[in-house]
Amino acid sequence: MTFEDRQKGVERKFALDEELRFKSNARRNKLLGLWAAEKMGITGEDAQAYAREVVIADLAEPGDEDVFRKIRADFDAKGVDQSDHQIRRAMSDLLGEAVTQIETESKG
Repeated sequence: MTFEDRQKGVERKFALDEELRFKSNARRNKLLGLWAAEKMGITGEDAQAYAREVVIADLAEPGDEDVFRKIRADFDAKGVDQSDHQIRRAMSDLLGEAVTQIETESKG
């Protein structure tokens, strides 16, 4: 195996890792949107639409703060009693669930 072969392998792994990170974050945001919708009493197609809004909110800037701010503002507007810690905990837990779902789907 040459240095170039190893380099190409590293580049492929990096690309796959980035793709997994992107898919995981998008899936997490959808799950987070559904979780938040439930907390706000939003159901059915409206909950799905809200989840899409959360996914789109993540495109505003790098990182998770844009998503956090959207959920925080929406909870505040609706009078939902969830602390910043509870929202961040849901974000973390749902990211783990999203990764598990994606890994399971890729094996199946």
